Amino acid sequence: MSPASQVAGAPISWGVCEVPGWGYQMDAERVLDEAAGLGLTAIEAGPDGFLPGEPGVMASLLSQHGLELVGGFVPVVLHRQEARDSELASVERQAKLFAAAGAGVLVIAAATGEEGYEESAGLEDGEWEELFATLAMVEEIGTKHGLSVVLHPHYGTEIESPDHVQRFLEGCDTALCLDTGHSMVGGGDPVALTESAATRIHHVHLKDVDQDLAERVVSGALPYEQAVRDGLYMPLGDGDVDVRRVLEVLDGAGYDGWYVLEQDIMLSADPGYGPAAEVGRSLAYLKGVLEE
Repeated sequence: MSPASQVAGAPISWGVCEVPGWGYQMDAERVLDEAAGLGLTAIEAGPDGFLPGEPGVMASLLSQHGLELVGGFVPVVLHRQEARDSELASVERQAKLFAAAGAGVLVIAAATGEEGYEESAGLEDGEWEELFATLAMVEEIGTKHGLSVVLHPHYGTEIESPDHVQRFLEGCDTALCLDTGHSMVGGGDPVALTESAATRIHHVHLKDVDQDLAERVVSGALPYEQAVRDGLYMPLGDGDVDVRRVLEVLDGAGYDGWYVLEQDIMLSADPGYGPAAEVGRSLAYLKGVLEE
């Protein structure tokens, strides 16, 4: 891939999220139109049901906007054996849809089983064993459909903190989705994680973060969703993540996957013009660094 073709968007940058009650939700036509208007040529699928559920219809809609499908984010309860059958059925359905629509990546998050992303309970040793066993089954589904499976550490899931991420890296061979924002909001250092695990990183979500707000979330002083409302995530280059260093390390490691722009926001109402301007700022920043 050329640097330009490695850059994709994500519906969460337009406030589209799977969490019930997560603010005003724009429709797919508008998000795709604004993404294409910025010059993006690829996008992740967004929450289940955001794009059409029939692959031909999904592919046609994306094609009308000059976009290809990168893959999709799929929260899965991995640590409860009693939930395994239903969770794997959901993964199978979505993996089949993504693959048929031309995608290549299945982004898995270790969901808690509760709605939202306010907190994770922490896993016992037996639950970690269940998680790894179910994740291996998810990998089999991905392989069957020609999709690369990556695990996404995410605030409010069962793999959130640096300790969680380390246990994941040591406990299995599944590839890692680096999310620079969730790494910091989970109490970690995205640069340090990139430096230590560059060869395991096969997919990247790029965010910038207001570190003061992130520290308040980590300490428990500020609920996660309120922090998002308050501007936790920012255009690339405006916050406290050393995005440039992350990109340098990945380049040095030979990374050739996608860079997905994500600036999680929550809209209280239709903003009229949409949040595309800030996505455009992130896109310009990223292209500038990649072209250096």
